[in-house]
Amino acid sequence: MSGLPHSPHALVTGGGRGIGRAIASALVGAGATVTVLGRSAAVLDEAVNAGAAHFAAVADVSNEASLKAAIAGASARKPIDILIANAGSAESAPFAKSDSALFSRMMDVNFMGVVHAVQAVLPGMKDRPYGRIVAVASTAGLKGYAYVSAYAAAKHAVIGLVRSLALEMAGSNVTVNAVCPGFTDTDLVAGSIDNIMKKTGRTREQAIAELAKHNPQGRLVTPQEVADAVLWLCGEGASAITGQAIAVAGGEV
Repeated sequence: MSGLPHSPHALVTGGGRGIGRAIASALVGAGATVTVLGRSAAVLDEAVNAGAAHFAAVADVSNEASLKAAIAGASARKPIDILIANAGSAESAPFAKSDSALFSRMMDVNFMGVVHAVQAVLPGMKDRPYGRIVAVASTAGLKGYAYVSAYAAAKHAVIGLVRSLALEMAGSNVTVNAVCPGFTDTDLVAGSIDNIMKKTGRTREQAIAELAKHNPQGRLVTPQEVADAVLWLCGEGASAITGQAIAVAGGEV
């Protein structure tokens, strides 16, 4: 398997914790210069101090101006060759109680955050000899789950964007893909576990089992497993892989 070209610059949104941090660390290990972007300077600085990234940029991906300014600053340091659009959030509610504000929040973070990041990096990326865009979507972008209609709709939108943009970029050296993790052992899923416990009275072990049952392997995915898939997509050997939405979910979809 071909690795990364010499010292590319990778930007990872939501790179301070969970899947984003695992991806950032994997890219550092493969020889990339990595900038992590997120809302908490303290969390990002901790990632840099731990060696999971080289630089940090503070921005909220749902704020277009803030995000584009942060990306411009990172690009000025070194042109961005790899974008990992990972930042996201999930809220659950029955559809009947999912108001327009909930749908807007889920679209702003999970979909428009990807759009804004791609728009910021693509002009400088598409004319260079190598470029990789990977969106971290979800199995919720490939199928439905009850009580997360807004989140699932946003993740489906990400997959549509990836498939369309890959066709536009097919004549360049930029590939555009998505990885779609199932329930993964992260802070985000920990919140879902807490919610299940609160609403159902189940123990933590029972709540974890409720989520793990979606995975035919009967477990939560690890952030490292998602990072490994992303690292492969970023490699020179994956240059023919574009427009794909790859499930990292133990066979769930």
